Amino acid sequence: MARVLSVEIPNDKRVVISLTYIHGIGKSLSKQILSRTKINENIRVKDLTNEQLAAIREAAKEIITEGDLRRERALNIKRLMEIKAYRGMRHRKGMPVRGQITQKNARTRKGPRKTVAGKKG
Repeated sequence: MARVLSVEIPNDKRVVISLTYIHGIGKSLSKQILSRTKINENIRVKDLTNEQLAAIREAAKEIITEGDLRRERALNIKRLMEIKAYRGMRHRKGMPVRGQITQKNARTRKGPRKTVAGKKG
């Protein structure tokens, strides 16, 4: 398996798909990296030369990925909670952040139902 940005990417898949195994790189960003390095996106990872792998690594270094991206996202959420923004309050309460209805749905965000004594319906 090839290593790009300290992540093992699968050998059997096409390069454009293998790069999406790195947190922070999706399909469109993967295509941009391959077009910048002038590598065909239909080549399998096992068929890449060392020079091509080195070019991919260099192009991928410019993008915020993996731990840095996770840390940045966590700090953004923490900032929202500290300034007591509405979105921060929703994060703190474990409720949906982007305006979804919570009376009947939002079980993923709210967790399993908690039974309330004396309430029917």
